[in-house]
Amino acid sequence: MLTGRVILGATLVGIVLVVAVVGLFWTPYPTSLPDLPNRFQSPSLNHLMGTDELGRDIFSRAMVGARTSLIISLSAVLLATAVGTLVGFVAGYAGGVVDLVLSRLLDILLAVPALVLALGIVAMLGASGTSVTIALAWAYTPTFARVFRGVVVAARDHPYVEASRGLGLSAPVVIAKDLLPTVLPVMVVQVTTALAWGIMDEAGLGFLGLGVQPPAPSWGSLLIEGRQYLYDAPWLPIGAGVFVIIAVLGTNLLGDGLRDVLDPRSWTTRHSGRRARA
Repeated sequence: MLTGRVILGATLVGIVLVVAVVGLFWTPYPTSLPDLPNRFQSPSLNHLMGTDELGRDIFSRAMVGARTSLIISLSAVLLATAVGTLVGFVAGYAGGVVDLVLSRLLDILLAVPALVLALGIVAMLGASGTSVTIALAWAYTPTFARVFRGVVVAARDHPYVEASRGLGLSAPVVIAKDLLPTVLPVMVVQVTTALAWGIMDEAGLGFLGLGVQPPAPSWGSLLIEGRQYLYDAPWLPIGAGVFVIIAVLGTNLLGDGLRDVLDPRSWTTRHSGRRARA
């Protein structure tokens, strides 16, 4: 049964996706052409989020930036999911020395905060959208691998998995037939939650000047563009900030709600605790 969090989260995410898709074909104003007579216009009916130092409409640029930021975040998360799934399944299913070596490597990577690791990778590769995608994927992969490994380790000794092994099925077949369906609910929740990380980290790297480079807009680059005019025109970073808040809140609510829907144990535990307190 869909919960209120799932519905609200899906609604907020849907709003952001609609804005991003519409931005592919139409924006209220050109996003790159300067309009100097209208520079530093405060929010109004003509310019919902005001204009920047070159007279460009901030709402229009935020619409185009939504596409860039979401593509980078989604690409990074999907890449991390693919690599993390492979590493997690190999480590969890093989066990023994393979699991020990891979787990220690994951521990080393997890010891470094994801954003710090991403900063170092972007610094080596150079500031660009592709570099941010690779950096975030690299930073998120250990977390995905660790989560999926844990699920596989918990499921690999179940009777139905042992039965498939006893029938002589190969490891790839056992993984695809028995273990992958067990991991899929966790994967859905993990991907949804990680999208919030990706959106925030892309905006953070863009704010530091290491993301998509001007004049191409992204939420992160829009945040830093208004920094030097913050006291005179405080509305400049608000446009991108509002979209970041909506997107992160929506993905967090959606991920939390999907966890309740896909994992009945969390719903039972939470409601049992409520009844005990009552």
